[in-house]
Amino acid sequence: MRERIWELDAFRGLCILCVVIVHTVFDLRYFVGLQFSLHPVFQFIMDYGGVLFVILSGVCVTLGSRSVRRGLIVLACGMAVTGVTEAMIALGMADRTVRIQFGVLHLLGVGMIVYPLYRRLPTWAIAAMGAALVALGYWFTTFLVECPYLFVLGLRAPGFAAGDYFPLCPQLGWFMLGTVLGRTAYRNRRTLLPRVPADRQPIRFLSACGRHSLWIYLAHQPVVYGILMAVKALIA
Repeated sequence: MRERIWELDAFRGLCILCVVIVHTVFDLRYFVGLQFSLHPVFQFIMDYGGVLFVILSGVCVTLGSRSVRRGLIVLACGMAVTGVTEAMIALGMADRTVRIQFGVLHLLGVGMIVYPLYRRLPTWAIAAMGAALVALGYWFTTFLVECPYLFVLGLRAPGFAAGDYFPLCPQLGWFMLGTVLGRTAYRNRRTLLPRVPADRQPIRFLSACGRHSLWIYLAHQPVVYGILMAVKALIA
């Protein structure tokens, strides 16, 4: 069995814990109604944490196998999340700002599925394609389009709203740049930090979270929401 690269697991675990914190703060403000200022570190996580997680996922896809199978599972989980948010809107539990039409799970699922299509290309070509998608995505943010069905590409129509939005442009570009990093920095498929005691805390805890990041992502929102609603009911 191939030895896992501990720093990738640990960093993924740190990222998923940051996601839990971000969503908890969102729930406190949106569902509970608490208003408070955000620390600059927290704002940085909100602005750039998603990009770092997508790049990391691109690194990891180069080290695993059966990327299409795993991608289909992740994409199916993303569709399930979409179904839940649509149900919440239909039941009047939330408005359309929490709608997740193409979130991080959708993006990662698609990224894993399409990876075999370009994995044999030269590294420089993948880097160029990824950079082009990133640039295209940021250009797309400078204008709106009339067609409401192009949001997957990153083209938004007036009034578009989403609680979690990771369009193909630029996010698939970041994913592809992550595969470039994986093919270069981890071409030997070994840890870059072999002398770090990965079996000690808190690295061990973060690595465990990283190995189960998908399930933590799926479970944390119902748990956090349930706890906050129970507390809100008790103090009401």
